[in-house]
Amino acid sequence: MARDVQFTFDCADPAKLAAFWAEALGYRVQGPPPGFDSWEQALTAMGVPPERHNDASAVVDPDGAGPRVFFQRVPEPKRVKNRVHLDVRAAPGLAEEARMAALEAAADRLVSHGATRLERHEPAPPLDAGHIVMADPEGNEFCLD
Repeated sequence: MARDVQFTFDCADPAKLAAFWAEALGYRVQGPPPGFDSWEQALTAMGVPPERHNDASAVVDPDGAGPRVFFQRVPEPKRVKNRVHLDVRAAPGLAEEARMAALEAAADRLVSHGATRLERHEPAPPLDAGHIVMADPEGNEFCLD
């Protein structure tokens, strides 16, 4: 039986990283619980002090099909390369020049939202269709493929 999964990022600024990944994945920032117009309103009602309001955030697939991505504040900065990363499928069904052009367009869009471009890997048939390695605003590596 398949299990439902959630991906969790440790980070310094959950709200900022959630906004970035919502853009990168075509997700939306998860809304507050029913009965509240904002997370600030909900957290205040729950007795969470204002300095803890950005301790966590999450993004969800608007269609409900993809996994939830959760962001939790941690005190230490990122120090080394990720051992696990996300591949963002930015050029489904495309090949060769059209694929790489779509990946370049996605990379440019995400750079405008705070990502950093790290390296481009050219297509090397038959196994590698080409991809672009990126980092989110806190340095977490991901690939556009």
